Amino acid sequence: MRVAAVDLGASSGRVMVGELASGSLVLSEVHRFWNGPVRVGDSLYWDILALYRGILAGLREAGPVDSIGIDSWAVDYGLLSPSGALLGNPVHYRDSRTAGVASSFPVPASELYSRTGVQVLPFNTIYQLAVEPLLASASQLLLIPDLLAYWLTGSMGAEVTNASTTGLLDVRRRQWDVELMRRVGLDPSLFGSLQEPGSRIGVLSSHLGLGPVPVVAVGSHDTASAVVGVPASSSRFAFISCGTWSLVGLSLPSPVLSAESRAANFSNELGVDGTVRYLRNVTGLWILQECLRSWGVPLSSVGSVSFGSVVDVEKFSEPGDMPARIAAACARTGQKVPSSRAETVRCIVDSLALAHRRALRSAMELAGVDVDVVHVVGGGAQNALLCQLTADACGMPVVAGPVEGAAAGNALVQLGVRGVACGEVVRYLPRGGVDWGAVEGRIFAS
Repeated sequence: MRVAAVDLGASSGRVMVGELASGSLVLSEVHRFWNGPVRVGDSLYWDILALYRGILAGLREAGPVDSIGIDSWAVDYGLLSPSGALLGNPVHYRDSRTAGVASSFPVPASELYSRTGVQVLPFNTIYQLAVEPLLASASQLLLIPDLLAYWLTGSMGAEVTNASTTGLLDVRRRQWDVELMRRVGLDPSLFGSLQEPGSRIGVLSSHLGLGPVPVVAVGSHDTASAVVGVPASSSRFAFISCGTWSLVGLSLPSPVLSAESRAANFSNELGVDGTVRYLRNVTGLWILQECLRSWGVPLSSVGSVSFGSVVDVEKFSEPGDMPARIAAACARTGQKVPSSRAETVRCIVDSLALAHRRALRSAMELAGVDVDVVHVVGGGAQNALLCQLTADACGMPVVAGPVEGAAAGNALVQLGVRGVACGEVVRYLPRGGVDWGAVEGRIFAS
């Protein structure tokens, strides 16, 4: 069986072909294309038509396949008119339109958490809809993978792992929270019928000229697919889906909805096979990407230095002059201010490792779960320094890979298998040398 995995990240999209060979999953990239925000006036959008064009080009390059699955980032959506036309380009989650919405929302955050299990993030779908000017004209809302699947097949639906990130889904029942929708002024008919991973969405439309290929619901939130792609040998593992964001968490059988969990800002997002992804969104390698953009140089030319200063990465989720902001944060906390690009890079990587440690330790404590190993998947698995420092900071082995974790999980759901290895992985063992507990206490002391 040969399947096409469409995997859309915040900076690029790719179409990969997956098949099983000698008990392993073999992935081949057939097409990669750019993705990123487009600013028009004061608003930040996704170029959804360019993404669709890239997908079609990739499917043509892939050749004959037995099925297709799509995964992407979460929370963002397209609104359709009664005739099925897209009303406007989907707004990017980093757009500023939701600033302050969560703090004045009519439903208390504590109640939202007890119902949906979702951490408060300013770009959650529920907050975006509170300021959506096109809502009154819309008859259907489709999250990004569902919108693209609709354009490919003509069939509408809502895959459940991505739907769970909206802040509008009952996390216990794995169903839309219709009562909550009505309380916040949303028409439940806007939201499609929920689909579990593995179910069939539809068949490619004949006008595409690609044959009657089934499109299958996978873990359409890329992190849900990435967790499926983790080559874990037991359930005692933590995961870090590391890229633009670091999503640090555990795969659990049921949600954790305590007041302590809400205060720690953990999300309970639905996973494949009835699981819950208990995780915290941590600002990830986007900080480094922003620095490199400011400098106009590739990472290979920056170099490396020894352990130095650290910052709270949670305070760096907004665009801006990242090197200057990092320097200012180090100065405020009485640390050595990075004096070179290399020192700034090392500060970022050390800070990310510290953030991974904090999030993982909180997750284990709040869920009452111990783990033996941390699996790092996604683009961050290629950063050997970050993986080694994460092992050091967490005090446990790190297994890095697969790099294309979301595409691997996407393909595995289509193939109907789990726990199959995909390519080489690298194992990092914790070292001594830095008292990470003392560093954490210095930076996060109340």
